[in-house]
Amino acid sequence: MSQINVAEGAVQTDTSEHSTQAMLIARLERLPMTRLHIMARLIVGCATFFDGYTSLSIAYALPVLIHQWNINTHAAGYVISVGYLGQLCGALFFGWLAERKGRLRVTTMTVAVYSVMNLVCVFAWSPFSLGLFRFIQGIGVGGEVPVAGTYVNELSTARGRGRFFLLYEIVFGIGLTAAGIMGYLLVPVFGWQVMFIVGTIPVVLIAPLRLLLPESPRWLISQGRLAEAEAIIVRLEGLCKARGVALPPPVPIAWRPAVAGQRAWRELFSPLYRGRTLMLWVLWLSSYLVINGMVTWLPTLYRSIFHLPLSTSLAYGFTMTGISVCVGVICGLSIDRVGRRRWFTIAFFLGVVPLLVLAASGAKSAIQVLVFATMTYAIIQTITLSLYLYTGELYPTRIRAIGTAFGSAWLRLGSAIGPALVGLIVSSYGIDLVFLTFAGVLFIGGVVCFLFSLESKGRILEELSP
Repeated sequence: MSQINVAEGAVQTDTSEHSTQAMLIARLERLPMTRLHIMARLIVGCATFFDGYTSLSIAYALPVLIHQWNINTHAAGYVISVGYLGQLCGALFFGWLAERKGRLRVTTMTVAVYSVMNLVCVFAWSPFSLGLFRFIQGIGVGGEVPVAGTYVNELSTARGRGRFFLLYEIVFGIGLTAAGIMGYLLVPVFGWQVMFIVGTIPVVLIAPLRLLLPESPRWLISQGRLAEAEAIIVRLEGLCKARGVALPPPVPIAWRPAVAGQRAWRELFSPLYRGRTLMLWVLWLSSYLVINGMVTWLPTLYRSIFHLPLSTSLAYGFTMTGISVCVGVICGLSIDRVGRRRWFTIAFFLGVVPLLVLAASGAKSAIQVLVFATMTYAIIQTITLSLYLYTGELYPTRIRAIGTAFGSAWLRLGSAIGPALVGLIVSSYGIDLVFLTFAGVLFIGGVVCFLFSLESKGRILEELSP
């Protein structure tokens, strides 16, 4: 690479400092997987598991609440959507905070918020109160995944980054499935409150997050805290040497570190990153509008439209998320070979087909909906799990957390629109138009991905996004 472009508004660091920064990155990139990498993926993964569980727990409490509180479809849409609006606020706020206070400190804050609010939700007495509590809960849920995902992304290296990250991120999908299993096993016996009681468990993760894991070396480097970053890298190198692993010499990277001026989030719209930002926002919005629109409403639709027993409705829900986890594992093992751009484009267009089948057939039976909706959900879930990886790759460390947070804010907006849209369409036009609408949304996402996305596999983060 003969020339490195620096984003508009960035200020070059002095030569000696940026040579030190580049050498630290080179030392970080040569490291193999260590015990500390695995511990980080495990502990942060547990937090993300419960984030997934918490985000979907309402879907398995709602079929009971609709009958217990005599909730209509519009009120049910409010209860679902308001939580996603809280997640939108949390993604933006905690993403901004993570650029200033660090990835781990902010991740710990988010876990504390959504754990405590799970307990508060137990005492809700009406749709309005539950919606209010879920809005505050959503602030923590919305902040955890983008910040934690940024942390895991920054710990990884160019070699196998997709596999390392996605095998962490898949725990979010496992958390969705766990919400379904808990709903199936516990809600009919103990009532809807049990879904939120289980969601208080992650409060025990606060201590290991703060005491056992190091801050992101890349974030420390971006803050000029080079001695702290080097201490962490030395620790990782020591773990390799203790195992008898001979580390190769650091390979200099084609990168000129830069620090942002007084632009912060505005750099997302600088000439280098503007196109990436708009493309990513379309991918986030289109994919999550569809899958969260389906996954939060289908258990309720199975019961209210197809009149299935509660236990069957809940079982259908976690069957869909469980199958998607298996497909997600395949994605995690394959995406470093296939590439992000190719995988996303194919997945968007494939996801349209089952939805068109449901729209054309009129979605006449619950089994038909289960089979074809699960196909689309599992395919598009591979995109949603990978977007945290892909978004982090397309921004530099100085704006990676806020860039990922803005992307996931469109996730939350899409997730708020999706359930509300389903409630509106079902009450006025019927279920078949829901699937036709979702097919159109995915088709738009596929076209944008094909035309404007770029490939990032196998490239060092600092070279990909200077």
